[in-house]
Amino acid sequence: MHRRTPSIDTMDMIETAANLTNHFLIAMPGLNDPLFARTVTYLCQHNDEGALGIIINRPSELTLKEVMDQMHIELNDEELGKTPVYFGGPVQPGRGFVLHEPMGEWNSTLKVSDALSLTTSRDILEAIGCGEGPRNILLALGYAGWGKGQLEEEIVDNSWLNAEAEQSIIFNHPATSRWKAAAELMGIDISLLTTQAGHG
Repeated sequence: MHRRTPSIDTMDMIETAANLTNHFLIAMPGLNDPLFARTVTYLCQHNDEGALGIIINRPSELTLKEVMDQMHIELNDEELGKTPVYFGGPVQPGRGFVLHEPMGEWNSTLKVSDALSLTTSRDILEAIGCGEGPRNILLALGYAGWGKGQLEEEIVDNSWLNAEAEQSIIFNHPATSRWKAAAELMGIDISLLTTQAGHG
């Protein structure tokens, strides 16, 4: 299938569209890219130069304890150590990204909203290890990135729904229900939006 090129009018509309920072990007059922099928991505940054997000519903086999052990950071909370580490996206898959409630001062933090920040520095993991870190965290390896205008084109091509993010979906919902729960923020039952081919 050929990718539809947005018209000039469409591009003008996109350029004046709202910034999608602090929004969920919800994969449409027809999006078959194995990296992004049925994903929910939390957009941490979106501007004229592109977008950066963390996939929040793809837990990996790794646990927080395993990552902390690899980094030689002590972790006092055994239960917290069982927390899954997420596949955050295909870009820089060896780099850790901590999505968290803002708390404390960290060396390398992007403030996404009044409620959430994204930190990439080791000091936050050291604080988590000794029980002084943020209460709610999601640790991901890698991120999802889009170049200038790429995300806007994909939205026009009907690859994504977007909805204002809700913290409870990131931290309180099981990973398996986040795709459906994020779509429900828009009043949509995404399981009814089946593709023509119909995959059960």
